[in-house]
Amino acid sequence: MSPEEWTYLVVLLISIPIGFLFKKAGPGLKRWGAAAVGLGLTLFTCGPHTLHSLVTILGTWALIQAQPCSCHALALAWTFSYLLFFRALSLLGLPTPTPFTNAVQLLLTLKLVSLASEVQDLHLAQRKEMASGFSKGPSLGLLPDVPSLTETLSYSYCYVGIMTGPFFRYRTYLDWLEQPFPGAVPSLRPLLRRAWPAPLFGLLFLLSSHLFPLEAVREDAFYARPLPARLFYMIPVFFAFRMRFYVAWIAAECGCIAAGFGAYPVAAKARAGGGPTLQCPPPSSPEEAAALEYDYETIRNIDCYGTDFCVRVREGMRYWNMTVQWWLAQYVYKSAPTRSYVLRSAWTMLLSAYWHGLHPGYYLSFLTIPLCLAAEGQLESALRGRLGPGGQKAWDWVHWFLKMRAYDYMCMGFVLLSLGQTLRYWASIYFCIHVLALVALGLGVALGRGSPSRRKSPATSLAPEKLREE
Repeated sequence: MSPEEWTYLVVLLISIPIGFLFKKAGPGLKRWGAAAVGLGLTLFTCGPHTLHSLVTILGTWALIQAQPCSCHALALAWTFSYLLFFRALSLLGLPTPTPFTNAVQLLLTLKLVSLASEVQDLHLAQRKEMASGFSKGPSLGLLPDVPSLTETLSYSYCYVGIMTGPFFRYRTYLDWLEQPFPGAVPSLRPLLRRAWPAPLFGLLFLLSSHLFPLEAVREDAFYARPLPARLFYMIPVFFAFRMRFYVAWIAAECGCIAAGFGAYPVAAKARAGGGPTLQCPPPSSPEEAAALEYDYETIRNIDCYGTDFCVRVREGMRYWNMTVQWWLAQYVYKSAPTRSYVLRSAWTMLLSAYWHGLHPGYYLSFLTIPLCLAAEGQLESALRGRLGPGGQKAWDWVHWFLKMRAYDYMCMGFVLLSLGQTLRYWASIYFCIHVLALVALGLGVALGRGSPSRRKSPATSLAPEKLREE
């Protein structure tokens, strides 16, 4: 592990005992104490580069104050434009930010765009109330007021998920501050249930990254190996990649659980990133609060089993980095400048790649996903329904195997980063996933045209549930 990875791990681990300290605190101590810890961690890891986060926050707050009815689009443009400046600092002869500064900036971008959207929703709801002449009751997820500058700063620098996620909305943050009877919210048992596989994943990461180092792929000697060896190598590389993120995201979720952050009654049917989908009245007594069953789905960032064993590429998107997937669906996919599903997915993946960075490998990997989704949906829609139960089961096993190989293949671009090294590796295995996806897409289209009836239109069958959620 690199020194940066050890620092990330330490930050994640110290967030767990800090969470237990804040769990039963009052709203004021939670707000300012959590912000002080987050700001302290930011200053410690980022140093003077902390100024970038402050400039981003102040710019977003100014846009919210100036144009509350259209601040979502303005905040998206501002924060994404600042990302471009932030990543071009070395080209401008300015000091290059630390990796920790980049991590803080990524999560801050998500939070500020979401905050602007929440303020815009509040402003539009208030205008509707004024036009109708009567006041409605509190709406699910709506903010009570526009946050002040100090409240915006406290949300932005809250230590929870400040470098690794999970992403959470300002409404979720407010619910944590104002949580009634926090002592009745379970923490220890949910934390232990969530944390138990992390040590195993950590050992598997250390073992796989030692036996199959990524640096080997950058060496000329690697490409003298036989084709089966080159094909196989992407499997342990993606395995190590998954194990690394499983440990980080599980630890980040444990930090939230320790603080009771993101806990909602099961009846609220909360979803990752978005929070409750059903209105639930708050408990009126400690006994009533203790009788409720809670979950932490709002801050759930990874479903390890679902990621590894789901059948389809589109399902894999749902289970990986779940809170960011919700953000992309809510703020990018829905507002895409086209109605075509494939083009909207491509637009979403393009902005996701840009959010991650400017390395060409991100774009090569993310823009392969829409092709895989199109091929998967067309072929499944045209052929799977014609098979019997046994044939469909065999289909799903083959589909799962190919899904995993597609993610192995795309991971190589994500970790190799450069255009030359990514294309060199993909060319050494003859761009097999791209070729296979194009063949499957063509076959699916041909079979679909010959079928007298289809249960789903291509656009519907292709759309991943995560991106279609309203």
